[in-house]
Amino acid sequence: MIKTPEVPAANQLNRSMKSRHLFMLSLGGVIGTGLFLNVGYTINQSGAGGALIGYLIGGLILYMVMVCLGELAVHMPVTGSFQTYASRYISPSAGFSLGWMYFVGSAATAGVEFTAAGILMKYWFPETPVWIWCAIFVVLLFSINALTTRGFAEAEFWFAGIKVVALLLFIIIGAAAIFGVIPLVDRPAPFMENLAPQGLFPAGIAIIFITMMNVIFSYQGSELVGIAAGETENPEKNIPKAIRNILVRIIVFYIASIIILSAIFPASELGLMGSPFVTLMEMAGIPYAGGIMNFVILTAILSVGNSCLYASTRLLWAMANEGMAPRIFSALTKRKVPLAALIFTMMFSLLSLLTSVMEADTVFILLMSIAGISVTISWMGIAASQLMFRRHYVKAGGDTADLKFKVPFYPFVPIFCIAFCLLILGFLAFDPTQRIGLLYGVGFFVACMVFYKVKLEKKKTVPAEVGVEPVK
Repeated sequence: MIKTPEVPAANQLNRSMKSRHLFMLSLGGVIGTGLFLNVGYTINQSGAGGALIGYLIGGLILYMVMVCLGELAVHMPVTGSFQTYASRYISPSAGFSLGWMYFVGSAATAGVEFTAAGILMKYWFPETPVWIWCAIFVVLLFSINALTTRGFAEAEFWFAGIKVVALLLFIIIGAAAIFGVIPLVDRPAPFMENLAPQGLFPAGIAIIFITMMNVIFSYQGSELVGIAAGETENPEKNIPKAIRNILVRIIVFYIASIIILSAIFPASELGLMGSPFVTLMEMAGIPYAGGIMNFVILTAILSVGNSCLYASTRLLWAMANEGMAPRIFSALTKRKVPLAALIFTMMFSLLSLLTSVMEADTVFILLMSIAGISVTISWMGIAASQLMFRRHYVKAGGDTADLKFKVPFYPFVPIFCIAFCLLILGFLAFDPTQRIGLLYGVGFFVACMVFYKVKLEKKKTVPAEVGVEPVK
């Protein structure tokens, strides 16, 4: 019989996040490097048409993941989220593997954000090595995460608010520049010339599937709504509300940005180093706009890094409480912060310091590939957990009408989600630059499964469906 681990009340996280915190945490976790730097790179690789189709497909996958996660998180709002769901409804070994897979990917994403922030600092300090800025930002975000959860959530709320407002202003200015309302320096109003049919797919249609990992990486962070469920007030109300708002805004922001950037810049001009958002603001001739936009993007990227550190730390804390990670990581400070888990997470983020011995763009792509593959596998785990949960629920005599939040078109949504994610991973095998990341990612997942079976299976306990953390 499966036993339920008892988590002492003194070792519980506080439910101190309000609806606005949850919404901005998840939205802010997506609007960062993936948008301000990676969108330009994706357009450069696949063309305007390829980028639009890719992000729309990614948006569809994101919708399927979020509704699957929503059903699970509302029914069982626990810190650790999909790792706990996979342990209960698929198998403990699957939960163990998904948990560590997502932990590594999320911690690596924080490293991506630190690297990107260092790249942006070259706008003001072109002679200073990127790795020095990475080290400074590591110390800064560690300090923020060592505060109380409420303090972290409040800071993230305002950081996310700043970048959302800046993004809206960019969309307005960019749209005006396309049609000549705001003249561009050294360039006539492009109208829609760069979106002509011959420029939509310069590298063909197949490249869309190769660059889908960039898209998945960009959308990573939306699943924070599930990880934060255990620290959220009134999860039955706030989680569905956050999911609906996040989906609409993310897709609108990304698609609008792709259209504006593609209309103004030929795909060949858009690359990795530097942000096309800053370049456009400078071309618009608005005084100090480039520097201000670069600062806003810098704060946006650091806030994503902040969110990733939060997600990784909480997931590691949850796994430690379930016997899936060393017990030391379950310890909390007087302020209810899992400090030991945070320190261990920061060690992974120090991979950004590889910029001291490697080119920054090489480190960026390497860490992005690790993060993208891990989140793709994690999304598959979320969909599979929901599929199995519904079967268990009905088999145990539950009535689906009693579920506070339900996946529409069940079972097609979770099945299609798994199929799409498998297709994306399959196409990576045809890309030499990402093939090694795929092999390491899948290999790590399998190694986790084997380790669990050999070392932990007899000791493991799985949380009960209800009661791991009381919903207040």
